[in-house]
Amino acid sequence: MPRLILAFAALAALDIAGVAAGLPALEWVAKPLLAPVLAVHLWRLTGTRHARVLAGLGLAAAGDVALMLPGRAAFAVGLGFFLGAQLCWTAAFVRAGALRHLRSRRLLCAVHGVGWAAAVAVLAPALGLFLGVAVAGYALALVIMALTARVRGPRAAWGGLVFLGSDLLVGLGAAGIDFPGQGVLVMVTYTLALALITTAVAAAEPGPADGAAPVPSALELRT
Repeated sequence: MPRLILAFAALAALDIAGVAAGLPALEWVAKPLLAPVLAVHLWRLTGTRHARVLAGLGLAAAGDVALMLPGRAAFAVGLGFFLGAQLCWTAAFVRAGALRHLRSRRLLCAVHGVGWAAAVAVLAPALGLFLGVAVAGYALALVIMALTARVRGPRAAWGGLVFLGSDLLVGLGAAGIDFPGQGVLVMVTYTLALALITTAVAAAEPGPADGAAPVPSALELRT
């Protein structure tokens, strides 16, 4: 296993331990480094070919820091950073051919849409008008990211689904719907989703991916 992935796993374990033990100091040590370590791993393997994915990881790191701060204002700022991350990742997946991939999967898209509407209907009333609208917009961007991630294969598809579950748990907490172990489950699913998406992108075959020029075919080279 690559050393940076092992480092990411160690940081994730440290952060989860901090959440479980109620030790914010451990979270402050580990959580801000999670996405940057994955970004360095991706950059070392692919350079800047996946620039949009790298940018999304940078925004996710900023969002992680904001969400560790108290108050609804910090939550809204964190939501904004993660919205930027979802848009960056979606742009990368669309460039890789996600729209063509989803064209024959309309039922799947419809199921995701129904799930989004149901989650918004449950959460928005408890969040108030401003935050409810913000969460609805973010959730839509997240659902689209999860759908478009499927173009990178099963690992990325699972990463998108796990990300959906993780942020649903965050939304429940923001709406005052809590249960024992919720914070730990949020971090387990979040770190797993980040790792799945990043390693799926890192393992992608060369081609017209995020930020890369298409590789010319043998016929093009002869003409």
